[in-house]
Amino acid sequence: MDRQHPRHTCRADLTCAAGDIAQAGFDDDRAKQIEDAATQGAPYLVCRSLRGHSQMNLRQFLVTTAAGMALASTASAQDAGMSAIQMNQVGFETLGPKRATVVETGQQPQAWRVIDANGDTVAQGQSRPRGWDATAGVSVHDLDFGTLRTQGNGYRLQVGERTSRPFAVSDRPFQQLNRDAFAFFYQNRSGIPILEEHVDRADLARPAGHTPDSATCFSGPDVRGNVWPGCDHTLDVSGGWYDAGDHGKYVVNGGISVWTLLNAYERARIRNIGTAYPDGTADIPEAGNGVDDILDEVRWQLEFLLRMQVPEGASVEVPVGRFAPDQPLTFTRIDAGGLVHHKVHDVKWTALPIAPADDPETRYLYAPNTAATLNLVAVAAQCARLWRDIDPAFAQTCQMAADRGYAAALRHPDIYAVGSFDGGGDYGDDDLTDEFYWAAAEMFVTTGDDRYLADLRRSAHHPTASGETSAEGVYTSWNAVRALGSISLATVPNRLPSSDRDETRHRIVEWARGYLAEGLTQGYGLPFAGPDYVWGSNADLLNRGLILGVAHDLTGDEALRDGVVATLDYVLGRNPLDQSYVTGYGDRPMRHPHHRFWAHSLDTAYPKPPAGVMSGGPNNQMMRDPVAVTMRGTCAPQACWRDDIQAFSQNEVAINWNAPLVWVTAYLDRP
Repeated sequence: MDRQHPRHTCRADLTCAAGDIAQAGFDDDRAKQIEDAATQGAPYLVCRSLRGHSQMNLRQFLVTTAAGMALASTASAQDAGMSAIQMNQVGFETLGPKRATVVETGQQPQAWRVIDANGDTVAQGQSRPRGWDATAGVSVHDLDFGTLRTQGNGYRLQVGERTSRPFAVSDRPFQQLNRDAFAFFYQNRSGIPILEEHVDRADLARPAGHTPDSATCFSGPDVRGNVWPGCDHTLDVSGGWYDAGDHGKYVVNGGISVWTLLNAYERARIRNIGTAYPDGTADIPEAGNGVDDILDEVRWQLEFLLRMQVPEGASVEVPVGRFAPDQPLTFTRIDAGGLVHHKVHDVKWTALPIAPADDPETRYLYAPNTAATLNLVAVAAQCARLWRDIDPAFAQTCQMAADRGYAAALRHPDIYAVGSFDGGGDYGDDDLTDEFYWAAAEMFVTTGDDRYLADLRRSAHHPTASGETSAEGVYTSWNAVRALGSISLATVPNRLPSSDRDETRHRIVEWARGYLAEGLTQGYGLPFAGPDYVWGSNADLLNRGLILGVAHDLTGDEALRDGVVATLDYVLGRNPLDQSYVTGYGDRPMRHPHHRFWAHSLDTAYPKPPAGVMSGGPNNQMMRDPVAVTMRGTCAPQACWRDDIQAFSQNEVAINWNAPLVWVTAYLDRP
């Protein structure tokens, strides 16, 4: 593909840049590191950053903003195809917003134009200088070419001497991405062979792993020296989805993933806009059975979650109450019937690569706790209402599990996920008030029982409990689920009094408008101000997109829908790394996820990843893996990322990350 690039336009500046670096007073090693970045990786970025700052203290510029090292870090990890014009690399909706960001330190607007495949100008205007974006580590302008509303391929954006890659405009640019993002879940099923007939390439097929997945409770010392007593029961917890790059299966991560996919289905049905994945539209073994494919896929996980519930009459010794991280645990024997085990995984981490069927390690259940139980309650209640007319027996099974779980959680409200274990993630959570709120909300929506309404109104998270409406602190993830309860209360028909419903809807809209306000502070227009990019930041951003989408449904305000598009724009390439974080999509897609089976970069006997898999994304907070630790203090927040299979804190993939990608692309993909 013919690509014009500004990389060579700044060569004349490098001698001056190197001299300025030396004058800034860096030691020889650091000065050479920055100079090497300029000459070998991203001279156009380094020299443009240096240019325009001659009147300021260069050392302060390079150190305080981390620009020099952020750019050096970015350059060393990314390939030579990086463009200074950064946009969604998959395409744009015909009638939707169209925005791009260009790396540019000058403060004067730049003329731009869009040319079609024949070279004719079809849109033009002036860029808007945004200045220095500290979270990105570059100075930028943004461009709005939304006046282009003609379908076509081969469009290019020209800004001065720079020309973008070709891009397309179409009515449904995210249709195939939505399908591929959903296929992620089938390909990460446990307890079933992944068949060649249901995957895009023969090498993606594999034998069933963990059949059966039968385990008893972990006993013995954890990594902190606490000696766990184990339990007397063994459960067959076959099925479900492998959580991420490993072979663990986690209830709290499974809970938010199930809710997100089922909400995409429920939203479409309530709004009468067709169902997500009608029967036969997804490539899964159950297609053609008369049930929507999204329900079939989610049921595979739901049945696993139901199997994680402790049988009636079983007693278990668990830590009850709060414990400091360095405090020895004490164990109390409880009646655990109805509680839910936190997770099941190997006794120790397996090396990369390894297929699930080849896993040699012993697997254990890990202690039941309140958070896992409330996750099951919430999604089992969701199940009970959605399967009521499809499979009444399954709906009743879900409702019974939800009833048992809710009673058990009230009986044991303070059992936390504590202890650290080899072989699996901790998924700890020291605040369970949002889980109680979410579970009560789903139970009330499904049953209409006033006892759940009373529990809701006692919760600090219910909109009538306080006047807080700002987006600050509205973080949605496996350990922060209050928004899920509010969304169900606000959008699913239920018996909530109108005043409560209106206040709940108002709260969601205010959260969404707060996200848009954050976007005004960002050079890349994403509705997140930072500065902290955490493990799974891409999913956090798309979860904001989910809330923006719900707010748009409630108000019809197109600015909110544009905010949803902005979240996907970022994930698909409008970011300072010019990186699509999704495999198979864009000119610069992610290629090397942290995954034990999609591990071709380590061993050619294993496959490359399928299309539609999203990386967790930049992480400047918990930089634990051997790749990320080398980047500490050297990268701007949005640039702390590597496309490396060993970079598990930045490039892992997970069910709760692909789930909002499915939701957002389903939301945007409307004929």
